Amino acid sequence: MRRLFLLCSTLLFSTSLWAMHCPQDMTKIDEMLKTDPPADAEVLAEVQRLRAEGEQLHKSGNHGESVKVLEEALNLLQASE
Repeated sequence: MRRLFLLCSTLLFSTSLWAMHCPQDMTKIDEMLKTDPPADAEVLAEVQRLRAEGEQLHKSGNHGESVKVLEEALNLLQASE
């Protein structure tokens, strides 16, 4: 019983950490798009699509997947520099 409680507590805590991470990533993407957008229109469109998808996943409560999608967008932005 004690292990189950610890497992549930850990899962709840980690979910809240993911939830707080998403807005930070979205803000970082927005700032990078504002200050130094990619020159390639296809990369720009893909980053915008991923950013929107990440926000939608965050709003629906799927924070783990949101972080993955937003990380992909950040990687595209960093690779285009």
